[in-house]
Amino acid sequence: MSVNIHASCVCIRNKGILFLGDSGSGKSDISLRLITDYKATLIGDDRIDIIAKGNNIIASAPKNLSGLLEVRGVGIIKVKTKKKNKIDLAVFLTQDKIERMPEPLYYELLDKKIPLININPFEASATAKILAALSLL
Repeated sequence: MSVNIHASCVCIRNKGILFLGDSGSGKSDISLRLITDYKATLIGDDRIDIIAKGNNIIASAPKNLSGLLEVRGVGIIKVKTKKKNKIDLAVFLTQDKIERMPEPLYYELLDKKIPLININPFEASATAKILAALSLL
């Protein structure tokens, strides 16, 4: 079984990070910051193909979007990509108030649960918080 969702996805240190949120919430922007500042590799931007494989959820880009990243105010750029990767962390991007010490959250895809955190993508510490969450997995 597979689905295609509105999301962006990068891989850093072999850990897949799936970015979720409304249009304009910062999915491409935070992907670009992780690619530029932390040598993350793009899996896909804007649309992500999802499949279940064993206990894992695997993300890949649709062929027509592979290697392309939208940079708001600049345009579409080509970036280094990885064809597919397991998703280890889901990140919901919001500018709403975020709990200081949240209970564990999960994002469910294809009957599998992925650890989920809420992040304000426009805070200076957003990428550091994502890396901290990855370190706890």
